[in-house]
Amino acid sequence: MTGYYDYILGLIPLALLGITGALVVVGLNVTMAVPMAAGVAALLTGHALFINGPSKSAPSPSPVASAATAERPGPAVLDAD
Repeated sequence: MTGYYDYILGLIPLALLGITGALVVVGLNVTMAVPMAAGVAALLTGHALFINGPSKSAPSPSPVASAATAERPGPAVLDAD
């Protein structure tokens, strides 16, 4: 199943190669076409990271400690000399 980030990973090289190629065919120099295509790829990456960023799943609730374990002191520290 493809998700949003799979599409982004596919669009980054497509933007770099496709936009560069299209701009060169139109008549723009390669030295101008590559930075313009890289700007589009950077915008895609920025959108994937900051606008629609990855999020953690909701944390699962921690088990509630019983009263017997909550009142018990922690283990004693042993000095292993």
